[in-house]
Amino acid sequence: MIHAGRAGVKGMSMDGEMLIAVPAAVLGAAGFGLATAAQQRATHEVETTGTLNPRLITTLLRRPMWLLGLLATIVALVLQLVALAFGAIAVVQPLLVTGVVFAAAFSSLMSRRRPDPLILLGALLCAAGVAAFLLLARPLPSEEEHIDMWAGMPLAIGLAAVVVACLLFSSTVQHQSRVLALALATGILYGVTAGLMKVLTGQLRIGLLEPFQHVTLYAVCIVGPIGFLLSQNTFQQGRLVSPAVAVITSVDPVVAVLIGVFWLGERLDSSPALLAGQCLAAVVVIAGIAFITVRGTHLLHELDAEHAAAGRTRPDVAPG
Repeated sequence: MIHAGRAGVKGMSMDGEMLIAVPAAVLGAAGFGLATAAQQRATHEVETTGTLNPRLITTLLRRPMWLLGLLATIVALVLQLVALAFGAIAVVQPLLVTGVVFAAAFSSLMSRRRPDPLILLGALLCAAGVAAFLLLARPLPSEEEHIDMWAGMPLAIGLAAVVVACLLFSSTVQHQSRVLALALATGILYGVTAGLMKVLTGQLRIGLLEPFQHVTLYAVCIVGPIGFLLSQNTFQQGRLVSPAVAVITSVDPVVAVLIGVFWLGERLDSSPALLAGQCLAAVVVIAGIAFITVRGTHLLHELDAEHAAAGRTRPDVAPG
């Protein structure tokens, strides 16, 4: 996903801006939810590939369901840009996080089952935690939007180490938690892409050819596709869509905020009270993800038992 600071429109009232930003964000979240559910179903219809194997994408290009998800992703990205152009990220992003609710709902509809209310509750808990974190950690923009490579090196190394650790864990462990590790790595790559895209938008204001003179554009062209491919691996290796989407959509904006601070020179109010509030918000997000995971595992056991009693093979994709 793409995250940027609030651009606003001169001459338009705050209420008028929200009348555009909120519907666009909700529709964008619905688009992301539809895309996720469609892509997860499509990835289970093709042969399983190794992590980051580009052959997965070339295979999926022949699946109508996956193409539907790709189209929904493009439409959702456009709606997200519209929402962020008129509304503050602290308002827009929590609405976009509700994409996990839509993903669970669309996944259930595709499986011809009712959405689980507890899964939806856990998704809303994640959205509330992200909303609180963004409201408390709202950074003050720097005068110039450029990447400070030296100041951002510790964060870059740390994020790279976490991504590598997640990939190693997912390749060596057969437990269902490997899917959450892939989702964590995906969320980090999405957040990095968001930070880089924020710099690109500033360069485009200078001129259409300006981005080609900086390394940022080329970094986006590498990190972005890797993150997208990894998301498809995540959907393919997990039977439940909600836990993975909750991790991705929660980690993405947090990483984007960190990049704004460490790479772009933005400033945070680091008073003890706000730091405590941010930590509490993070705990709420983690609790929401844990709740979704536990509930989803319970639903998987029930679904497998139901199919075993009916003498059917267990489904590769489960609702929720």
